[in-house]
Amino acid sequence: MPNGLRSKLDPPMSERAQSLEEATELSGDDGRYSIRLSEAWEIWGPSGGYLAAIALRAAGLCAQIPRPASFYCHFLSPPDFAEVDLAVEVLRRGRRSESLAVNMTQGGKPVLFALIRTAAQAPGYQHQEPAAPEVAPPGDSKLLERTKDGRPIYSFWSNLSCRRPEFGAGDVGPRPVIREWVRFEPTPHFEDPFIDAARPLILLDTFGWPAVWQKYRGADFVAPNLDTYVSFHRPAAQSEWLLVDHECPVADDGLLGVSGRIWDEAGRLLASGSAQLCCMAPQ
Repeated sequence: MPNGLRSKLDPPMSERAQSLEEATELSGDDGRYSIRLSEAWEIWGPSGGYLAAIALRAAGLCAQIPRPASFYCHFLSPPDFAEVDLAVEVLRRGRRSESLAVNMTQGGKPVLFALIRTAAQAPGYQHQEPAAPEVAPPGDSKLLERTKDGRPIYSFWSNLSCRRPEFGAGDVGPRPVIREWVRFEPTPHFEDPFIDAARPLILLDTFGWPAVWQKYRGADFVAPNLDTYVSFHRPAAQSEWLLVDHECPVADDGLLGVSGRIWDEAGRLLASGSAQLCCMAPQ
């Protein structure tokens, strides 16, 4: 993106916006780490995507292959905004791929358990079958502010700039589908491949519920994630804006099955993922 476009597209930066790199910085070494969870990433408590990003970064500190290939986690219990501990175990280390497990706890209570695969770059087949949705670019999309009384409804949204492109004629109506351009603030992308891969990880974990909201727009339930799975197809390179393309194709018996894709500005598919959400009465 041309540098001159930044001032034209951006809303005023919130003082609470926190760089993803700063928010996931860990203390410790040799597979044992700790971090105090930041209140700047709050949605119903610490954001699940934020917790997943911390686990991914912990795995990156132990990985010898600097390319995350997949991430899968179970969310076990909601933590407080306090210190959590992480233990990374190398399950297998090979020349082409590694398998690592990350256990996050708080005061001895399980918070999250994740499995991460790395994969070295190598020759192979190349194709991309799906095409990116035909939507307006970020500069021609509507600025979206998730605010109440002039403040973000959750502090999490202070860390993102979101722009909503107009859907095509076939997308009009109360469907559980959402498409948004998103840029992380104040730093839009990162050199560290594990921190940068946390961008699509957070978005795929987060936007399942907003997709459901497009259809129901009610207050009967909230739906936290039980789990999250993401495949990282390509690095995000230098793309500042990422297109979230998320939907909830099925909902039944208290579960919401969501799936999504993350595209860059050039129409390259960067990551895809899915999750199960659990309907709960709001407190």
